[in-house]
Amino acid sequence: MTEVITPPTMPPRLNEPAPAFAARSTAGPIALSGYRGRWLVFFSHPADFTPVCTSEFIAFARAQDRFDAIGCALLGLSVDSLYSHIAWLRDIHERFGVKVAFPLVEDPSMAIAQAYGMIDSASESSGTVRATYVIDPSGVIRAIVWYPMNVGRSVDELLRLVAALQACERDDASTPENWRPGDPLVEHAPVADTDDAELREGESWYFREKRA
Repeated sequence: MTEVITPPTMPPRLNEPAPAFAARSTAGPIALSGYRGRWLVFFSHPADFTPVCTSEFIAFARAQDRFDAIGCALLGLSVDSLYSHIAWLRDIHERFGVKVAFPLVEDPSMAIAQAYGMIDSASESSGTVRATYVIDPSGVIRAIVWYPMNVGRSVDELLRLVAALQACERDDASTPENWRPGDPLVEHAPVADTDDAELREGESWYFREKRA
C-alpha cells in the first residue's frame, strides 16, 4: 500500500527535501527514507510494456554497476500495478536477457506521482512523464530532468550528472560544459576584486580552473 507523508501543495523544487513515501515494489516494501546516506536516481516512466520505457530499463539495468561504483542507487516508478511490473520485468529478462535488479515502485493511486509532479497536466492519460530526480544522501533534490513521453532518456548523461553533482559538493566548485570525471573543475565566480597575476593563460577573472 502506498503512503505519501505530508504531500506538498506544489511539486518539489531544487534544493528542497524530496517528498517522503512508502510503497510496494518489485523488491518488496520500500521507503524513500531507506536511501538516506546514498545518492539516488528516482525516475518515473509512462507505462509498462511500452517500447521507449523498455529501452530505458534495459539501459539502466546494464549500467547499474556504474551507478553502484559512484554510490548511487536506482529506483523506478509508474502508476502501473505491482503485478504488471513483475510481469514486465520478467518479460524483459526472458526476451532480452537483461535482469532488472533495482526496485520498481507501484503507484496505482498516483499519490507519489502527484506529490512529485510527475503527472503531466496536459496529458490525456494517467501516464507519467519521464521525470528524473537526483536525490542526495540527505534526502534533498539536487537535480530535476523531464523528458516527454516519446523521447527516451540518456543513461550516460544521468551518470555524468550524478558524478558532476558529487564533484561539485566534494570540491566546492562547479563543472564546465560537458564535464567528465577527471576533467578540471572551475572556481565559483568571484564576488570581489581578484588579482589578475594569479590567472593562468586562457583564464579570466570570472573563469578560472579549480586549483588543486
